[in-house]
Amino acid sequence: MVDLLIILAFIIYAIAAGFRSKRKASENLQEYFLAGKTISGWRAGLSMAATQFAADTPLLVTGLIATGGIFLVWRLWIYGLAFLLMAFVFASGWRRAGVLTDAELTEVRYSGRGVLGLRVLKAVYYGTVINCVVMAMVLVAAVRIAEVFLPWHEWLPGGLYNGIASFVGLLGLSFGESVTGLSPGFASTNAFLSIVLIIAFTALYSTTGGLRSVIATDVMQFGLAMVGTLAYAWIVVRHAGGFGELVDQMVSIYGTERAGEMLSFGPPDLAPAILMPFLIIIGLQWFFQMNSDGTGYLAQRSMACSTDRDARVAGVVFAWAQILFRSLIWLAIGVGLLVLYPFVLSDASADGFTAARELTFVQGIEDLLPVGIRGLMLTGLLAALASTIDTHLNWGASYWSNDIYARLICQHWRHRDPSNRELVLVARLSNILIIGIALVIMVNLGSIQEAWYLSLLFGAGVGSVLVLRWLWERINLYSELGAIVASFVMAPLLLMTMGMETESEWIRLTLMAAVTTAVAVGVTWFTPSTDRAVLQKFYRRVRPMGAWGNIAASVGDDPTAPRRELWRRIRMTIICAASLFLLLVGLGRLMISMPEASQFLTWVLILAGIGLIPLWWRQAFTEETLDEARHQIPSADSGD
Repeated sequence: MVDLLIILAFIIYAIAAGFRSKRKASENLQEYFLAGKTISGWRAGLSMAATQFAADTPLLVTGLIATGGIFLVWRLWIYGLAFLLMAFVFASGWRRAGVLTDAELTEVRYSGRGVLGLRVLKAVYYGTVINCVVMAMVLVAAVRIAEVFLPWHEWLPGGLYNGIASFVGLLGLSFGESVTGLSPGFASTNAFLSIVLIIAFTALYSTTGGLRSVIATDVMQFGLAMVGTLAYAWIVVRHAGGFGELVDQMVSIYGTERAGEMLSFGPPDLAPAILMPFLIIIGLQWFFQMNSDGTGYLAQRSMACSTDRDARVAGVVFAWAQILFRSLIWLAIGVGLLVLYPFVLSDASADGFTAARELTFVQGIEDLLPVGIRGLMLTGLLAALASTIDTHLNWGASYWSNDIYARLICQHWRHRDPSNRELVLVARLSNILIIGIALVIMVNLGSIQEAWYLSLLFGAGVGSVLVLRWLWERINLYSELGAIVASFVMAPLLLMTMGMETESEWIRLTLMAAVTTAVAVGVTWFTPSTDRAVLQKFYRRVRPMGAWGNIAASVGDDPTAPRRELWRRIRMTIICAASLFLLLVGLGRLMISMPEASQFLTWVLILAGIGLIPLWWRQAFTEETLDEARHQIPSADSGD
């Protein structure tokens, strides 16, 4: 009963947040999708972190640690570079651009007859294809969690349950194999009920209150999830004998050599043929990915901030909450579960091993947590799921209402401007379409890791051109089109010739990044430049950094200023990233370290990370340049 009351309290809070924000959200699309540009930096940053704190992420981390050790989690940690680059280099540009979606930026940045077509293509690709794949990954995790904790066949009256089961059978729905041994009929019916109720709850508050209700719920969710996982980590480590016994237990179960590999934060002592591919992967994937410049909901949060400084603060808060604080807690849980739920080393190569290890995160909640703490943890997982779904619903609907309905259907085809009320209605109805597509994709997904690897491959083709459009004035409409077309051609070609084997992933990623970048740059040189008047307008509005000397000179600015500012921001990015990763490894080694590991090195890493903080803190949290001050957008609403 206590567990249920905790969950119900969160549900009531989220729905109330939606209805509190309904009036403002119904005014226009800017209020609905950007909260009137009134969000503070710390709230926007925690909202980003809450969205990344999806229900599938702790399962993914648990699986990564089991299959490849702590070092494999660098595949997630390396994104800290992209997050900080967004904070220091791109966040202010997104906010100054004055757009509602990243697809709309196409018509602000480029010129040419195909610019509207590219905008619509990106709206469909990001808002529907990529967006729904991510939602499907989250829903797969939701099904696994719900099967353990929501046994509807035991709770509902037989007549009602059998009627629902018949309906599910009539539709032919299947949500994968049961993880608790239920029959296919029971498993599919329970999954159907859980997914429908979770989506209905999330859609209720997110479609009602828009981004304001999403962020209000996200901030609460992040707090609940952090408290719940911290309690979970403490209980897991205590059951494993405490941090002092954790490593000894790992050595006893898996042997000294294997335990050392699994607990190493640095590259294990592997043959170059194994190590080099992995280093190439983590070196490439943070940059060659679909969100390399913040494109998506990260850009949306930046655009919703009150000031440029708030947009920068949001990115920094997000990176540190995501990479340091959350990761340290999950490391303790992931290693502790290896002790409490050991496996035979020969099983690591068996089919279904990854999915089985991912599920130990859920099994530990059921087996180890007492009443109250379990309710808090389940509420955190529900909130984590809701925060990801609400963000992707809100973000996806922005493309359909702003880029497809308003720009393409109304303005381009029907030659009229839609009313604000009409657009908000379309935004709310778009959620139904997005949910339906995500559900179709979900029933065809297996392991969360497999879906994640596939999304990395498709995203690798566009990462470089998304960054270059901000930093190089010569990038044009055809550059992006070339990268997208090359990505669409290369991805299925690589999958057909190499398959999905992890051993060849580094080759697939390298080929995708190299070919698509070469195509984008090559197309740039052999196609017409963007109209100078468009570039000048973009420069005056955004003040981009990098290779914009010609345009800067043409509007009367110092042609060297954009390049100097870029290098200053990159230095801050590198210093902040170094501080972040030094503390991550240092504190991680302090918690979990092999007996022969150097404690001197551990403390050097920690002190070095702390010592670098003053070098970036002022620029991140307090500094506001004259150029930024000139670009603040006044708001009639000073609240969040």
